[in-house]
Amino acid sequence: MTAAVRASAATAPKRRFGGMSGGNASAVIERGLRATMSNNYLVVLSGFFEPVFYLLSMGIGLGGIIGAIDVDGASVPYGAYIAPALLAVSAMNGAIYDSTWNVFFKLNFGKLYQTMLLTSLGPLDVALGEITLALLRGGVYAVGFLIVMQTMGLVLSPLAILAIPAVILIAAGFASIGMAFTSYMKTFQQMDWLPMVMLPMFLFSATFFPITVYPEAIQIMVQCFPLWHGVELVRMLTTGVVTSMMWVHIGYYLVMLGVGVVVVSRRLRKLFLG
Repeated sequence: MTAAVRASAATAPKRRFGGMSGGNASAVIERGLRATMSNNYLVVLSGFFEPVFYLLSMGIGLGGIIGAIDVDGASVPYGAYIAPALLAVSAMNGAIYDSTWNVFFKLNFGKLYQTMLLTSLGPLDVALGEITLALLRGGVYAVGFLIVMQTMGLVLSPLAILAIPAVILIAAGFASIGMAFTSYMKTFQQMDWLPMVMLPMFLFSATFFPITVYPEAIQIMVQCFPLWHGVELVRMLTTGVVTSMMWVHIGYYLVMLGVGVVVVSRRLRKLFLG
């Protein structure tokens, strides 16, 4: 019996940080990239074209009627006003759907995470791997959409190059919170709560018009939305109208990312490791 226990202990997964990590999140990332390239690349591409269609219809069509929008005292063409917002929305959508429906299936039907955690991988490896996959998708969207913006003459500042890491940060924040949310969901009906949160954020987070059109109470509520912080951050960088609020927006997403990673790691450990 003693020999059997020792043999079992010798072959048990070795993890650090209190059993949370095996230090190999790259294995989760590699597996996700292989799956995407073989099966899901069309889904990823479709997420890029959605904001482009919005930009063409709203930025050019409606923009020809509206003209310019005032941004902190600077006059900005309507197309250049909504383009960075659509970029932030694209990062949110890509990260959320990658870290919710995709994770929901792996968690409850594919049983993928249970299998991963039977190896030396820990909950922290799984969380960091899945979140990294989502932010890689956000980075691809950012580069492609910025090229479209530049082609259309909607990039007004050389600071726009910083929109790429900004969008990656936005994707990471939404991915971590999305995965944390999914770890509590048990049915498809519960997952349908997502559009109830995402649609209002999309419509009201200064995406298509300034929040100054709202009463002050509603403005305060909108400023609590994570998407509003992302829209404002990317808009500052692409228009060149930068204020000190930029650091508040960055801090907001860093907190989102930290909270999400902690919650996801603990939930996976509770669900599969006891």
